[in-house]
Amino acid sequence: MDHMDKKSKSKLKLRYKRLALHVKHAEGATQRHASRFILRRINNIRMVMTEIMIWLVAVGLLIAGLGAQYTWNMRGNQHDGARPGGVYVEGMIGDVGTLNPLLASSEPEQAAAKLLFSSLYNYDLTGALHTDLAKSMTVRNDKIYTVKLRDAVWHDGQKLTAEDVVYTINLIKNPQIRSPLRVNWLDISARAIDPSTVEFVLPAVYAGFSHALTFPIVPKHILQNVSSSSMREADFSSNPVGSGPFIIKRVQTTESTGSTDVVRMVPNSKYYGTVSTLSRLELRAYGDESLLAKAVKSGEVSAASGLSLSAADRIKSPQYTTKHWLLNKGVYLLMNSRSQILQDTKVRKALRYATDTSAIRSAVGDNVARLDTPVLQSQIAQRLPSAPPYDLAKAKALLKEAGWTYNQGQWKGKDGKPLAIAVTTSSGRDEYKKIVDVLKQQWSKLGVDVQLREIDTSSTTTSFVQSVLQPRDYDALLYELELGSDPDVFAYWHSSQASASGYNFANYSNRTADTDLVGGRSRTNSALRSAKYAQFTSQWLNDTPAIGLYQSVGSYVLNKGVSIVEPRGSINTMNDRYTGVTMWSTGKASVYKTP
Repeated sequence: MDHMDKKSKSKLKLRYKRLALHVKHAEGATQRHASRFILRRINNIRMVMTEIMIWLVAVGLLIAGLGAQYTWNMRGNQHDGARPGGVYVEGMIGDVGTLNPLLASSEPEQAAAKLLFSSLYNYDLTGALHTDLAKSMTVRNDKIYTVKLRDAVWHDGQKLTAEDVVYTINLIKNPQIRSPLRVNWLDISARAIDPSTVEFVLPAVYAGFSHALTFPIVPKHILQNVSSSSMREADFSSNPVGSGPFIIKRVQTTESTGSTDVVRMVPNSKYYGTVSTLSRLELRAYGDESLLAKAVKSGEVSAASGLSLSAADRIKSPQYTTKHWLLNKGVYLLMNSRSQILQDTKVRKALRYATDTSAIRSAVGDNVARLDTPVLQSQIAQRLPSAPPYDLAKAKALLKEAGWTYNQGQWKGKDGKPLAIAVTTSSGRDEYKKIVDVLKQQWSKLGVDVQLREIDTSSTTTSFVQSVLQPRDYDALLYELELGSDPDVFAYWHSSQASASGYNFANYSNRTADTDLVGGRSRTNSALRSAKYAQFTSQWLNDTPAIGLYQSVGSYVLNKGVSIVEPRGSINTMNDRYTGVTMWSTGKASVYKTP
């Protein structure tokens, strides 16, 4: 047993030794494998890290390259944008006798009205009609218009309501106010359904009614206790309260460069639209064109409106540029059908044949457009008939048919008096003088003497209206008519408007023409309206109550350091440029536009 134990113990020791040896070998191998494995992993990590660093460097270079490209591209897409703040000063010709928008007649007065007051509708920079104070409008039976008002307040914080709209219309209809808008509202009733709703009821279909809603709204709570006879002298005329984008600050007269009216305004922070970034806007009214041109050259104004085309083009200054905008207005030679000489249609037609309107347009300026007709071609879809061409022989034949006798280069009537035409117009407009000069040259070839009669309207237009227009005290009147975006010219050519208070300055009367004018405004179908106005135009050309000379162009001299939003087509009046006035600025800043 002992022997077996000893032998067994020896075998066990041998196994232990062998096992220990295997373990030792295994540990060594494990250590060697582990070392090689770890070293390989370390080497792999080092390689990966190297690759990562190379990749990061590459990415960095790529980002740098892209950044440079982005900067380059953004510089290419950089443009000058509005810089907030600053004072914008506009110069124009005329006076500021009142800031009541219903009484405004001069250009500065009308400009102030546009900035201080709002309308139910207005025109955008393409001449299209858009809502302003009106939020929406519905029409029933083509005669009942319901307008919903947006939330708006007067400059004094009072809420603007439908009652203000109704009150304004009643003022317009009041004959003592002598509003030029009165003719459009005589038979139209307006009532406030609720504080934010106005209903208009028309006696007959009036296709262009929405265009009649562009009148300025005045506050009832301020003016309701002012009598119509003292409306012009009321405090409101010098300190108005409106709802437009600007608030009146001060009105003063300076004698620094002649008598100049200055109207200072500041942005309306409570305005329902975009609030202007300007700190102040000034309107400066100058007595004549020379004073305004001097103000431009001296840098006294940021911009100037109302300069004649030639005067605007004569301003040679690196600081200013001149913009020309086509207006929905026409310059006409209106021939008084009640004048002793011009009451004869043949005489009027003779003068038309003796007038080369292309030569007149060339004399006025390259930017004016041809306009032979009482409506604009852009207003209707149907092609309008054309005026007859220049034909001196035809003109002489017509005068002979009318009973005039040609002797020694001059036409004489049965009473022996020579054929002479006095052309009346307002003074201070360079282009009108050019027109008369051309007429003198052209009509002298016919044997007709032309006399120029200029009326000074620089101080006030009231005397011109009362002493010339209302009594129709002229043979021929060189005058500009506002045609607008709608072809309705009822006010200028319907026989009912040939009264002292009307705007038919030619005293034109023709039953067929009247029928077409009424038919044109009573048709809502555009094709039918176009047909009516085409028929009216044909009759008008045959009767020749006027000679169409050209479509007006407005000149705007602008300092290159200021920024405005420009019209993108023809506009109705120069005051429609203010549609984007809240985006104007007196400086420029680099901004980015989307590539």
